[in-house]
Amino acid sequence: MSDDRLLSTFLDLVRIDSPTGFEAACAAYCAERLRSLGFAVRFDDSASQTGSDTGNLIAELPGTGSGVLAFSAHMDCVEPCRGVVPRVADGIVVADSETVLGADDKAGLAAALEAIERLIESGQPRPTLKALFSVQEEVGLVGAKHYTAEDAACDLCLVLDAEGSPGGIVTAAPTHYTFAAEFYGRASHAGVAPERGVSAILMATDAIGRMRHGRLDDATTANVGTIRGGTATNVIAARCDMTGECRSLDRPVVEALKAEMDAALRAAADEAGGSVDIVWTLEYEGFIYPDGSPLVELVADGCRAAGVEPRTFRTGGGSDANVFAGKGIPVLALACGMKGVHGVHEQIAVADLVALANICVAVAERMAEER
Repeated sequence: MSDDRLLSTFLDLVRIDSPTGFEAACAAYCAERLRSLGFAVRFDDSASQTGSDTGNLIAELPGTGSGVLAFSAHMDCVEPCRGVVPRVADGIVVADSETVLGADDKAGLAAALEAIERLIESGQPRPTLKALFSVQEEVGLVGAKHYTAEDAACDLCLVLDAEGSPGGIVTAAPTHYTFAAEFYGRASHAGVAPERGVSAILMATDAIGRMRHGRLDDATTANVGTIRGGTATNVIAARCDMTGECRSLDRPVVEALKAEMDAALRAAADEAGGSVDIVWTLEYEGFIYPDGSPLVELVADGCRAAGVEPRTFRTGGGSDANVFAGKGIPVLALACGMKGVHGVHEQIAVADLVALANICVAVAERMAEER
């Protein structure tokens, strides 16, 4: 049965070691499977920039119906993910080892491979199919950022990489900025001549006090993540480094918040008589699809056809979907059924894995029917 094949594929995948940067074995497994189904498979040259032992996988099979549908998932897992021993008990897959299971994101890989095979076996009209399997997602969506718009070109990209039970459709994700700030003061002996020093640590803490933190509204958050400085207890700190971020589903809001945080950093340094260097990085663009938009309705109809009630939701996190959206690719992320990701208690129900594959098949069938 195809459901047995799906489970077997998933178990094969989680047994393959693929920590971030070492995705080649997982990529080879996926490439062999796709080539056996008639796909043209290639890898981009991103490895030379990312440092991974393979590039991103790009595979394509011409369709027999309308449209181009891409399935996206990532091949890397967070540590500890080596030597995974999966166990199925009462319909739930867990790791019978002191590791993560790797359902994040091998559930997405397995569902995509199974959906593709079912679509080919059915003999029914299907869209042109693409597989976009990326490296280094877990360390900042690094691999996906190296796809070209031409590599990822499609009418819809389904990113199979969200927590929650199948039927969940991520229709909005934030624009995300990070900063790295380096405060510079003046060192002096804290007991002999403290008045001669200018504390970079005090600059940093003053900046933190000037900022807003946490959930600022239902679409916006801000955070200071790290602060490191000083050399000894009896020395006024001449340097202090800080990192932080801001995110929002509303692009003008996050731009204003970024400017506000930047101003707080600079004011704290200026008023203390020190200086600060700040580097801001746009980690990824946000996206928003209103409920009722054609793409959302297409996927929702696919969920219903698969016997799953669709539900839309917004997230404060990012995924490869954000990167593709930033390249102008129509994209939605789907919940995959994985639970407890990034921990040793990670698990997924076999029924959820099956439901995810069924949804992918149903979306493809509906796309192929469109004119």
